[in-house]
Amino acid sequence: MASEAHPRAREQTSGRDLSYPPLPEPLIVGVYDNHTHLEISDGDNPLDYREHLDRASSVGVRGVIQVGGDLETSRWSAETAAAEPRLLAAVAIHPNEAPVYEAAGTLDDALAEIAELAGRPRVVAVGETGLDFFRTPEEGRAAQFRSFEAHIEIAKENGLALQIHDRDAHFDVIRTLLRVGAPERTVFHCYSGDAEMARVCADNGWYLSFAGNVTFKNADNLRAALAVAPRRLLLAETDAPFLTPMPYRGRPNAPYLLPHTIRAMAAYLETDTTVLAAQISSNTELVYGRWDAEPVTAPHELHNGAEPSHGDLA
Repeated sequence: MASEAHPRAREQTSGRDLSYPPLPEPLIVGVYDNHTHLEISDGDNPLDYREHLDRASSVGVRGVIQVGGDLETSRWSAETAAAEPRLLAAVAIHPNEAPVYEAAGTLDDALAEIAELAGRPRVVAVGETGLDFFRTPEEGRAAQFRSFEAHIEIAKENGLALQIHDRDAHFDVIRTLLRVGAPERTVFHCYSGDAEMARVCADNGWYLSFAGNVTFKNADNLRAALAVAPRRLLLAETDAPFLTPMPYRGRPNAPYLLPHTIRAMAAYLETDTTVLAAQISSNTELVYGRWDAEPVTAPHELHNGAEPSHGDLA
């Protein structure tokens, strides 16, 4: 899937270093990347998803949740998870895409297909869904709310985890979850709130997934939230190719860079990296299950740099 097709395609910055950072020191205890987008090509030499997973495995990242943001990427995620044992899938219409489908008169059809994909083997989450008041103007928010509530119901009907995208919409996301009833396993992907919101999440048993931006110098609110969040509710992610952790901020991100975020989290919490990695690994398996089930289809030749057609992904 070409990067320009994705609802969160990276904005190209003139002069940005587009080389992938070096491999970090491997973790002693393996972890999982709670949220990544391996269909997006990035960097000077874009990697096939299998190359990404090979690099991740070499540094102790045992598996990833590959996340869809529209119908095409959700199909790709579900199909690839069916053939790749290191990858599980999440499917959804991204909140910034919901108004686009609504304007085309196809949101209901799109949601119906997400419901179908949610029932496929190795699809373990509905996401990313939620609310984004940063990119979507007022006139598009009704579609976001309708889409968000539909995704919540799809997750509950299928007994799946829910991965939430929440940008500049904390109050409305929480109010919606409380009003309609959150799924048993609800995850705030790329957690962006403060310590007070983290306490609300903890009171409701919602998981907080921290990305590479928790390592940024200006992320005091995220580190304050990390400090008050119960360890049993912590997850970690890359959101690759976005939010590359320090000291490589601005360069392409990938699942193999997750150890930098884990080590930074452990340092801030003044705990041993191995202990924190074990806790996060256990938490992740409680949310999604295990990765070691056999794939349900034979390996295929999907490449993240290709443009998969609907026929490829049926």
